[in-house]
Amino acid sequence: MAGSRDNPPGRVRAVSNDAQAGTPLPDSNAEQPPVIRRARAEVVAFTLVSLLLITVVAVLYVAKAFFLPIVTAFIVGTMLSPAANFLERHRIPRAVSAVLIVTFVCAGIAFIVGLISSPLVEWTNRLPELGLRLKDKLHIFDRPLALWHQVQNMFGATDPLSSSKFELPKIDWVQPTLEFLSPTFTEFLLFFAILVLFIAGWKDLRRGLVMNFADHEWRLRTLRILNTIETSLGGYLFTVTMINFGVGIATGLICAVTGMPNPAGLGALAATLNFFPIIGPVAMFVILAVVGIIASSTLGAGLIAALAFVGLTFLEGHFVTPAIIGRRLQLNALAVFIALAFWTWLWGPMGGFLASPLLIVGLVLKEHLMPVNSPRLPPD
Repeated sequence: MAGSRDNPPGRVRAVSNDAQAGTPLPDSNAEQPPVIRRARAEVVAFTLVSLLLITVVAVLYVAKAFFLPIVTAFIVGTMLSPAANFLERHRIPRAVSAVLIVTFVCAGIAFIVGLISSPLVEWTNRLPELGLRLKDKLHIFDRPLALWHQVQNMFGATDPLSSSKFELPKIDWVQPTLEFLSPTFTEFLLFFAILVLFIAGWKDLRRGLVMNFADHEWRLRTLRILNTIETSLGGYLFTVTMINFGVGIATGLICAVTGMPNPAGLGALAATLNFFPIIGPVAMFVILAVVGIIASSTLGAGLIAALAFVGLTFLEGHFVTPAIIGRRLQLNALAVFIALAFWTWLWGPMGGFLASPLLIVGLVLKEHLMPVNSPRLPPD
């Protein structure tokens, strides 16, 4: 018969016996093309790396009081290691060099804080008076503000700042700002203790990191990475400090020539804020504009110092800094801004200070651990 010819009895029994024996089905991955299997592996790897990054950021955010002093001490200690090496070559013990360097840094910070805090306390006590004076100088904006209030009222919005009496509180905003800007005493103590110990034991720590690898090639690579990080951060701190010192002196001279109050304090504030890229000069411009408008008789005279500071920072950012630092330490403006925004959001003002050094460390690690071996793209 036709059915028996197409399906012999022996074959039917063989197939049924194999099915009853429970022969495993072939793996589904083996039936997929290699492109799909590789894509699935890349998706899994990307997901795991993303979860790891999210976990690390969450831990750094929650444990800020612990990690911020440690990371800051490591970065600042690496920056100051060349100075300790210089003192050690002149037969000064490493531990003594660490104490001397940290003491000198603390004295410099205390001097700058003293210059800034004196006028800050005076202006804080006179906030209501200064607020009324500022309102009198900005009367030319009354008509645009009234038009803006009319537009808001048309759409049913209320402006909380449209009160008849213009007053600035004396303490309501000062205390939260100081709490945000100043770390706790425990964080200060942890930072200075780790900084002294790090500078004193950096050579032994570096030797331990290098000898931790059994492979000779990895030892050399680790040594090159550490030397490059130390040289880059040390050069960055020295050059940026000298540039900011010059910006502070120039700002103080501008304030003295334009008749601004307390030019020394404003110069010290400009030098300090210039350590924070992008955000620092913008904040200093606003401060100079507000102080100038309050202290001067006219609005135009009050903006002279702020506009001169804009010209100064333009020259410093586009000509002086690239010429002194060089192309090796030149950073992409977009990368600096993203790093500044991220670390400021994560760790506040000290995170903004650490943004550029941490970006330099990341670029050094990328350069040594992931060298570019692929062919270059043709020029445009």
